[in-house]
Amino acid sequence: MPAIPVRKTVHTGTVELSYLEWNPANSNEQNHQSLGCPVLLLHGLADHAGVWQSLASVLASQHSVVAPDLRGHGNSSKPSDGYDCDQILADLTALMNHLEWESAHIIGHSWSAKLMCIWAHYNPERFDRLVLVDPAFTTKFPEWTRITFPLFYRLLPFLKMMGPFKSYENAENQAKALKQYKGWSEQQQRVFHDSIEQKPDGSWGSKFCVAARDGVFEDFTQVDGLTGIINVPTLLLRSTAGLNRSSAQLKGYKRRIPQLTIETIPGNHWVFLVEPDLVNRRVFDFLDDNSRGI
Repeated sequence: MPAIPVRKTVHTGTVELSYLEWNPANSNEQNHQSLGCPVLLLHGLADHAGVWQSLASVLASQHSVVAPDLRGHGNSSKPSDGYDCDQILADLTALMNHLEWESAHIIGHSWSAKLMCIWAHYNPERFDRLVLVDPAFTTKFPEWTRITFPLFYRLLPFLKMMGPFKSYENAENQAKALKQYKGWSEQQQRVFHDSIEQKPDGSWGSKFCVAARDGVFEDFTQVDGLTGIINVPTLLLRSTAGLNRSSAQLKGYKRRIPQLTIETIPGNHWVFLVEPDLVNRRVFDFLDDNSRGI
């Protein structure tokens, strides 16, 4: 039976950051002493903390695990601005300080994997190990691409759940056609359910807000993800139908991350939702070299 997380909130100084916590360290002193390094799980753009339920349930047998809804996502605050990488990393620093974690194993998917490359370069002391799950947007967008953003907003599949939809059923039918929900497992249904809400006008749409979408895409034109050496043991999980398929795409990671392990797993960009057992086992083993397995 999956471990049940506790929903909590911390004020970072600028926003209320909602997060899920599995196996809280303060629940039992003896249990706390037996736990390994804590784990921070970071979702990709337009997702939310609940996408990590399967992996977190596995890791919670050995670790305290926390997954936040990043600002503009899920149940966290949705300010009108402040979606540049520096502000989001400041939120995460405040969260780790609140949890009294000096360092952690940190796992990022897609856009969050880019942010973790930046954070790990400038603040490697915060990382024990780093896992990058099919990282995206690591290269700074040229300035001229701003004019194409409206097209991106209409065509990128993961943004199609923003809505509006006339009904919950219409939103569900759209979700079933998307790659992250391939198979429509119980976990995927729960992830979908927790990702949308009814709006004041009665329509349905994503909890991910327009200001976050626009702010993050603007930041894509300002910041490169791979600009310096990352001195952290790192696992890069690439999927067979994901974004990092060619050897040329991996050159930057190999050049910038001396302690890099690359593994390929069958699945798409959301491999942790489509093939969770494969991802769970590989991540568990990477974080716990002496583990007896799952």
